[in-house]
Amino acid sequence: MRYIDAFNHFFPEKLWTRIQSLEGAGEGIGKRMQNIPAIYDLETRFRVMDEFQDYTQVLSIGMPPIESMGEPALVVELAKLANEGLAELCAKYPDRFAGYVGALPMSDPDAAAKEAERALSELGANGFQIHTNVNGAPLDEPRFEPIYEIAARYDRPLLLHPSRTNSMPDYATESKSKYEIWWTFGWPYETSAAMARFVFSGIMDRIPNLKLLAHHLGAMVPYFEGRVGPGWDQLGKRTSDEDLSGVLQGLKRRPLDYFKDFYADTAVFGSRPATVCGLAFYGADRVLFASDSPFDPERGPGYIRDTIRVLESIDMPEDEREKISFRNAQALFGLKA
Repeated sequence: MRYIDAFNHFFPEKLWTRIQSLEGAGEGIGKRMQNIPAIYDLETRFRVMDEFQDYTQVLSIGMPPIESMGEPALVVELAKLANEGLAELCAKYPDRFAGYVGALPMSDPDAAAKEAERALSELGANGFQIHTNVNGAPLDEPRFEPIYEIAARYDRPLLLHPSRTNSMPDYATESKSKYEIWWTFGWPYETSAAMARFVFSGIMDRIPNLKLLAHHLGAMVPYFEGRVGPGWDQLGKRTSDEDLSGVLQGLKRRPLDYFKDFYADTAVFGSRPATVCGLAFYGADRVLFASDSPFDPERGPGYIRDTIRVLESIDMPEDEREKISFRNAQALFGLKA
C-alpha cells in the first residue's frame, strides 16, 4: 500500500539555524529539539523513511508557533524562511516529500495574508499549518478571515495544530498546569475549542469552501459525538447570564453537520480504539493517514509503524483503505497522482 504521511514535522536548515540564535520560546525549542535529530537533520529523516516502502511525507514545521518566538517582524522572517526552505526540500526531493503546508506570521494578519498569497502563487504551498490560538487570541477574530478567504480561493486546506503550554493552569487556584496535563488533555481540548469557534462564529457559512483539517483525528469531537450533536442542539439552555438563542438560528445547519465537514488525520499515537472511533465519525472520505513523526519514543519510525499496523488491522473495503492511505491527501493538498 502507498502512504502519504499528511502531518509530520521538519525544520529546514536556514530556519533551524535562525531559531538557534533566538531567546525565549525560540531558545527553548532549540534546546528541546536538539534531542530529536529527525526533525532537523535530513540524513536522519531519510533513514527513518527508508524503513517504509512507497512512503512520502507532506512537511510542516514543528512547535512552537512561530508567532510565539518574537515580535511580528521576526515572525514574518521566520515564516519566509520556513516556506522557502520547505518548498526547496520538496523540489529537491520529490520522491521523499510529496508537498508541504506553509507557516504564516499570524500575529500580523496583514503580513500573513501577503505571505499566504506568496507561498501559494510563487512557492507552490499545498496548504498552511495554523495553531489553535494566536498568542492566546481565538481564530474566529475577524482580523484572521482574509487569510481563510485566500486559502479557500486557492482550494488549499488549513491544518489546525494544537498550541497550549503549562502556563494555562488546570485549576483557577493554581498558576500553571501540572503533570503535563496541558499536553495530554489540553491539546485535544484546544483543537476541539478552535473547531467550535469556526462552527459557531459562522465562518464555515461565510466561507463554505474553506477546508479545515483537525489534527489528532479531530481531537475530542468523535468521542463526544453525543454532546456535539444532541447536546449542542440545545445551545443556550444551560446558560443564564447571556442570550444564546440567536446562535443556532444564525447557522444554516446543525452544529454536528459542520463538525463532520472537518478533515482529520490518523495521528493518535498508534491507538486502535481512537482510530476506530475517528473513522466511524468522519468516514473514509475525510480521514488522512498521518503519523506525527518524529515525535515518538523511537524518534521517527515508531508511530509511522504503529499507525500503519492499526490501519491494517481494521477491516475495510480496499477503496476506502486507499482513500485514507494516500488518495485523500492527493485530493486535499492538490498533489500529483
